[in-house]
Amino acid sequence: MEEKKLDINSIIGFILIGAILMYMLWQQSNSPEAIEAREKAKQEQVEAEKKAEQEKVDTKVTVTEDYSAVGAEGKADSTKLAALKNKLGYFAYASTLPSANGGETVLENDVLYLKVNNKGGYLTEVKLKKFVNYDSVPIYMIKDNNALLNINLNTTDSRVLNTKDLPFQPTLTKNGDNQVLSMKLKVSESKYLEYRYELKPNNYMLDFTVRSQGLSDVINSSQEVGLDWELKGMRHAKSITYENRYTRLTYEYDDGRVDKLAQAGEDDETEEDVSWISYRQFFFSSIMVTDKPFKTARLKSLDLVEDSSLDTVYTKAYAAKMPLELQGGEINESLGLYYGPTDSKVLKQYGKNLDESIPFGWGIFGWINKNIFIPLFGFLSSFLAPGIAIIVMTILVRLVLSPVLYKSYLSQAKMKILKPEIAAIQEKHKGNKMKSQQETMALYSKAGASPMSGCLPAFIQLPVFYALFMFFPTAFDLRQKSFLWANDLSSYDSIFEWDTNIPIISSFYGNHVSLFPILAAIAIFFYMKMTTGQQVQSQPTQEGMPDMGKMMKYMIYFSPLLMLVFFNQYASGLSLYYFISNLITIGIMLVIKNYIIDEDKVLAKIETNKKKPKKENRFQKKMAEMMEKAEQQKQAQKKK
Repeated sequence: MEEKKLDINSIIGFILIGAILMYMLWQQSNSPEAIEAREKAKQEQVEAEKKAEQEKVDTKVTVTEDYSAVGAEGKADSTKLAALKNKLGYFAYASTLPSANGGETVLENDVLYLKVNNKGGYLTEVKLKKFVNYDSVPIYMIKDNNALLNINLNTTDSRVLNTKDLPFQPTLTKNGDNQVLSMKLKVSESKYLEYRYELKPNNYMLDFTVRSQGLSDVINSSQEVGLDWELKGMRHAKSITYENRYTRLTYEYDDGRVDKLAQAGEDDETEEDVSWISYRQFFFSSIMVTDKPFKTARLKSLDLVEDSSLDTVYTKAYAAKMPLELQGGEINESLGLYYGPTDSKVLKQYGKNLDESIPFGWGIFGWINKNIFIPLFGFLSSFLAPGIAIIVMTILVRLVLSPVLYKSYLSQAKMKILKPEIAAIQEKHKGNKMKSQQETMALYSKAGASPMSGCLPAFIQLPVFYALFMFFPTAFDLRQKSFLWANDLSSYDSIFEWDTNIPIISSFYGNHVSLFPILAAIAIFFYMKMTTGQQVQSQPTQEGMPDMGKMMKYMIYFSPLLMLVFFNQYASGLSLYYFISNLITIGIMLVIKNYIIDEDKVLAKIETNKKKPKKENRFQKKMAEMMEKAEQQKQAQKKK
């Protein structure tokens, strides 16, 4: 049988036939009749979609009108109401309002500019008009979806609603000079959930009321109605490390006690009877206050700064969840929202102990700040430039403490004079520590000297030192105030910067060099050199005890190094204080040493004291008796 083969002519023929058929089909599809048919079909499709959309809107309006009718004055037909609930659910009416399309409503006074989103009814922008950040950008407490206020509730038809997802109807009115914004999430004209904002002139506190009307048959009272308040703190200062150290969640119990979450990492606490919650962002705060304490409050804080050497937008994320109590099945909660400076003078105007959200220090340290340093600096800065006010305040503090410094130096001078006699006693009783200590204590008692008297002044100055350490980071009056080369006394004063990120060094030291910490470190070095040298000369070496001289010599170099590294990212105002303070202290010590204390007179007084009969007090007698008994026991053991 002959085999059939496909020759080249057949292939060419098939290609030509295919091309002719494709051309005929293309010509047919682009004929005037075909084009007209396609346009007609497209037009019919558009009209059909419009008709369907209109029918959908008409259905919503109809259902809404029926919903309002069956629910009027509480005389609802339960069968119809149930059918409507199943069809659209609660708050169906709100979806037919113009506000359902979104948009924002603006409130403002002399100090605040606010935007409230019609979807969710909460603040989506808060700008402080009178302040700018380190980069001259206006201070925003809320912007770019960094905040949320939401109420979640359970309905009687087993739905879970979050107000942040639902549209509110805004109504802006006036109450005297106050602006009032009513945001209503409606079931009907007589049934709704309302957020009511009232803003007074020149005021950082926004009155905020949450209430419901006619929703007792909608809200499932057996389930918790929760209020969620969240915020991511925005960066405002030049040093993210320094700012983040003083950015913290603080809260007050109803009994006046103030507590806070952890400064670093993540913290989560559930507290009872909370009267206010403060989301502190260094020099600015967002605070929620309540007329009646929250029964419970679950509080969270999360540190968002993973690497302080990198540029970042946010410092910490805060969250609080509080249950709202129902009254007759309805919500009625009166709150306040403060957005403004973390300034004690401003916060005190609103009462409620809000100034306690500022970290003045605990116990006596906070008392010194609130009652001495804050009023003193406020008085000085009212007529002096802030930098000059710091210097004057430093001079006054050092002058007040100069008697303590005199006592310390006098004690060291006495110990220096007695050192040869103490060394002789130690040599005489080289193998008997107990006897050596007895005679040494007897010498101290006769001479009117004590090795502890040199340490006591340092302990007296410690509360002042720590109080000032806490004062400068909280002194709002220093913010963006310049002095000499420092542009901002509340931030570091860089004289040299670099962009390269150096591991470890950039994290702890930063990418800059500050001058005031260098000057303060130099002053501390010379101060330590003077005081440590005096102490080494005056303190006798005790047998079996560590060499204090070597330890003090190490401190001469360690303390300035600590100042140099640790304070490089701190407020330049704090470094300025330590620089001036150590200069003044050095000056006072030189005056005491050269013009006030005469070692020959001190020696003569010691000799006079030795000759006087010394009456021992009960404590000294008891100590002498104990040491004597211990010595007798030791001698008895040796004989055995």
